[in-house]
Amino acid sequence: MTTPGKLVGKSHAGATTAAATERAVKRSRVLDILAAAGRDSVLLTSQSAVSWYLDGSRVGISLAGDPIAAVLVTADGDHVVTFNNEAQRLAAEEIPAGLTIHQVPWHGSLTNVAGWFGPGVSPASEAELAVELRLARRSLLPGELGRYERLCQDAAGILTDVLSVATPQTTERAIAADMAGRIVAAGADPLVLLANGASRVDFRHPLPTDATLGRRAMAVICARRDGMIANVTRWVRFDAGTPAELDAEARIAAVEADIFDATVPGATVAEVLEEIRTAYDRHGFGPNQWRLHHQGGPAGYAGRDPRATDAVTDTVVLNQPFTWNPSGPGVKIEDTVLLSADGIRPLTADPRWSSTLVNGILRPTTLQL
Repeated sequence: MTTPGKLVGKSHAGATTAAATERAVKRSRVLDILAAAGRDSVLLTSQSAVSWYLDGSRVGISLAGDPIAAVLVTADGDHVVTFNNEAQRLAAEEIPAGLTIHQVPWHGSLTNVAGWFGPGVSPASEAELAVELRLARRSLLPGELGRYERLCQDAAGILTDVLSVATPQTTERAIAADMAGRIVAAGADPLVLLANGASRVDFRHPLPTDATLGRRAMAVICARRDGMIANVTRWVRFDAGTPAELDAEARIAAVEADIFDATVPGATVAEVLEEIRTAYDRHGFGPNQWRLHHQGGPAGYAGRDPRATDAVTDTVVLNQPFTWNPSGPGVKIEDTVLLSADGIRPLTADPRWSSTLVNGILRPTTLQL
């Protein structure tokens, strides 16, 4: 029975006993964090944390906005709070079965726990436990991995579909529009869409323009579905390429291979970044190339969870996804991969795309059209 202002989540599409088991694992992880911190509860408020805890529920409206729901995790149970104009949809379509959903006015506050939950708890803010919560979600559970792999394959396939029919006269905006339509049709959110033609290859985050592709082009997708984000970059070329381009492409692939070798259980993200620095120098890009663009990092419920810096001492674990993105002048390579018991396994893979073995792993090459 519900009380006024409260609903109970229903079994939404795709909910399974296995999903309930995985939710129990996540809840146990968070309760362990609370016990170690000496806190009675925590209020999850970020897109990454809320989506992770609620099986990838869609808790955003604006792609640029904050979630329209938060989760209070206590020893006695889990409580979802949302705005009154969102509650019915969330209860019917998103929130896992059995969770109590509290409502606040559309102009109210999700973080005023005393106002919608009442006295008796003193929750930690998510920021207080941010590192611990990030570590709790770094190793994907089987159901999560299945959903993530399907998303990654869809993203890679969309790039194949779009770029394989491109021409030198195709505009960057046309590439982005085609990618966006296909991502939405696949049930995902287009968080980042980048495209550059030959005239703009010096830009490492090229927002699309009306420029035509010319003789070569790059396209990038960051797509979110089930709360997780797939990141992938591909290149296409309409001629044979210059010797300098071909050489740089081979060297950046060698840099990535060294990064993969360094991504092993027990290593810290900061230690992998140190290997990235030396790999650039080792393969002819110079010791300061890493300063010109971020190098990626762990992936999953955030585009990078987090970006690799010297301050990130998180250790690498099995079943953890990564998106490293080494880049140099006119070259970049980027795929979402999983560190499995057998080593690095690319997730954003499409067998239709041209590839070559690099250090025993199939890696995408520039598509020649």
